[in-house]
Amino acid sequence: MTIQRMDNVLIVVADLDAVIAFFVELGMELEGRMRLEERWVERVIGVDDVRQEIAMLRTPDGHGRIELAMFHTPEAISAEPKDAPANTLGIRRVMFAVDDIDDVIARLRTHGAELVGEVARFEDIYRLCYVRGPEGIVVGLAEQLN
Repeated sequence: MTIQRMDNVLIVVADLDAVIAFFVELGMELEGRMRLEERWVERVIGVDDVRQEIAMLRTPDGHGRIELAMFHTPEAISAEPKDAPANTLGIRRVMFAVDDIDDVIARLRTHGAELVGEVARFEDIYRLCYVRGPEGIVVGLAEQLN
């Protein structure tokens, strides 16, 4: 049997409100937010004494989701280096297709986002860039050209 779909990507954050606001500005919709302190969470993630708050956001088409988790206990551990470059092992970014890359960048800058490099053109197909948002989260933006 094959997989059915990618359900969501988890991002652990320290400031849940700021990161929710960033992704909502990007165009995602907040599905829900809740506290989790149940034993089943501890069994699934392999961490004891978990108290966390989560938020689930979805893309406007309803197919993509990002889960944000803020740990109250145990305290979250920071990865090093804080603003890791694109060639660092592990998940580096989440990419979204957008209609107007310049407008999205301008709106995300009001939430502290900065370009990682610059907006670049890939042939006559896309304009692309990486944006670093709250807590160093890197989001890729892709505007398809006509």
